[in-house]
Amino acid sequence: MGKGLTKRSEDYSKWYNELVVKADLAENSAVRGCMVIKPYGYAIWEKMQAELDRMFKETGHQNAYFPLFVPKSLFEAEEKNAEGFAKECAVVTHYRLKNDPEKEGKLIVDPEAKLEEELVVRPTSEAIIWNTYKTWIQSYRDLPILINQWANVVRWEMRTRLFLRTAEFLWQEGHTAHATKAEAIQEAQQMQEVYAQFAQEFMAMPVIKGVKTEHERFAGADDTYTIEALMQDGKALQAGTSHFLGQNFAKAFDVKFASKEGKLEHVWATSWGVTTRLIGALIMTHSDDLGLVLPPKLAPIQVAIVPIYRGEDQLEEISKVANQLAVDLKKEGISVKYDDRDTHKPGWKFAQYELQGVPVRIAIGPKDLEKGTVELARRDTLTKEFVPKNEVVEKVKQLMVEIQDNIYQKALDFRENHITAVDDFEAFKEVLNTKGGFVSAHWDGTKETEQKIKDLTKATIRCIPLDTKEEAGSCVLTAKPSSQRVLFAKAY
Repeated sequence: MGKGLTKRSEDYSKWYNELVVKADLAENSAVRGCMVIKPYGYAIWEKMQAELDRMFKETGHQNAYFPLFVPKSLFEAEEKNAEGFAKECAVVTHYRLKNDPEKEGKLIVDPEAKLEEELVVRPTSEAIIWNTYKTWIQSYRDLPILINQWANVVRWEMRTRLFLRTAEFLWQEGHTAHATKAEAIQEAQQMQEVYAQFAQEFMAMPVIKGVKTEHERFAGADDTYTIEALMQDGKALQAGTSHFLGQNFAKAFDVKFASKEGKLEHVWATSWGVTTRLIGALIMTHSDDLGLVLPPKLAPIQVAIVPIYRGEDQLEEISKVANQLAVDLKKEGISVKYDDRDTHKPGWKFAQYELQGVPVRIAIGPKDLEKGTVELARRDTLTKEFVPKNEVVEKVKQLMVEIQDNIYQKALDFRENHITAVDDFEAFKEVLNTKGGFVSAHWDGTKETEQKIKDLTKATIRCIPLDTKEEAGSCVLTAKPSSQRVLFAKAY
């Protein structure tokens, strides 16, 4: 096992990086800024994927797949979008390598194999998808189009961190086309709601639903709806966004439909996505100094059973009980690992399952066989109890619900205690630097003030909450009039 993790209170960033690697979630790769997602980390992503995919299909969406490459001319078509992503683009210029005549065994780019048109490796797929939709849409009968794609994208980040920011990452991106503005806005809001529901019900992560300011919104969008979460170090994390794109892409790609009245009109669009950074959010919302704390609904292993024995005879007796227990739990849809490896001692295994955030651990020893009990340990509270063998299945079923609720409540209490209303700039800076979290403050609504606050404090407006109340006040920086509070925070 080696030494334990750095404590969160000592160095949160170091704790996070160590935990991702030691819990076997991911590691840095030979490609700068890219990660290898290991089986345990990928199993969490698969569980997230399965739930989200189900939710998308329940709301009428279908999956499709579009090319990884976007011709540069298509990418440039929607100017704001192209401008917003230009600095992060990887570009393919050639399609062949050849032997280097000067160095044997080395390859060089073949200058004769230059592409007629350069290809952008997708940072997001609006351009290629809207160019495709042009051929799919002729009349109002073809609408709405409700498509999602599971894919990878590339954004050439200079400073990377596993899961939170990598040059290549996995995500889903929804792209929809509608006959009316109202329908498209409703779609964007619905997907924000789906994301919020997923975060809260499955990740046990409370989120604030809001709208981004013009300065923070997606390049090419008329409105960006967001869900914002708060991490244990007091920094915010944007956990999912849904964009109302207006007719910007329809106009850029000339996507028109014949309305019921026979008039040619541009369609209305949305796009929305969440990424593998949700795994980073999951880690930083719940985990502790001993390792991961996973919500049962997303844990790859929900129950680990560890035998404690001397000699083969004892192991055989314990295995009979353990294997039967595993069968009974699996019948209830609970994932179980019976760890009877003889290469590691029970203590090592306990520490490993703690590190990997397995919600419930069961230990069975010779004394348990005599008494007809097992020892049951909870990862969230670190408490242990002895449970009669015939009550274990019911108890574990109950714990799956209890642990999920408990870690959500704990995260919610933390967040509620870290939303602070302030009315002057000194208090604003003080809260940001000592307590952290969300700062609720008045803002005069200008880009200039927003930028100045960011320059002075590194805090950005995370969102204008959907449930914000109108309230007259004066801007925390300029003292100009303001009609509502917005949420500021330092963010990932």
